[in-house]
Amino acid sequence: MKDPAFFGYGSLVNTATHDFTDRRAATLKGWRRVWQSTSLRDTAFLSVERHPDFEIDGLIAHVSAEKWSDLDAREAAYARVDVTHALQTDHPTAVYRVNANLATPTATNTPILLSYLDVVVQGYLREFGPQGVARFFASTHGWDAPILNDRDSPRYPRRQTLSAQETALVDACLATRMEMPK
Repeated sequence: MKDPAFFGYGSLVNTATHDFTDRRAATLKGWRRVWQSTSLRDTAFLSVERHPDFEIDGLIAHVSAEKWSDLDAREAAYARVDVTHALQTDHPTAVYRVNANLATPTATNTPILLSYLDVVVQGYLREFGPQGVARFFASTHGWDAPILNDRDSPRYPRRQTLSAQETALVDACLATRMEMPK
């Protein structure tokens, strides 16, 4: 039996932010991404919530027993939720979602860190191409939140350097961001 796995749908899609090598593309059915406010910080976390009309692309990566504590530390604001059934896989797979006791009502004034979004979009572009980036934006709820441009002094701890083309793609997507119907 393979080690248990996680389903990454945000920064974990960007393989430059971790060293899990046993990974593959997957689709999580019945869930959508959401920008979530919390009591921990003044910027939004990317999380997931159940929603029957959505599915999201991401990566499944196997995690050895000794690496779960490191991954849990990285994802400290999140709880692991079993989504094995939603991925139609034969090994246990979890997704990280914001801990319910930390979540606050999503407020449209909780900004999204641009350095965080850059990392996520870079990962989607590399793993799924431009169409994957479009699906990321379409299957994420909460784009009415303001964007905090911290590119000159990135606040996101796993920030990455984007090419001029990657930066232009993020900016173009933000300029025309649209949500799928609720």
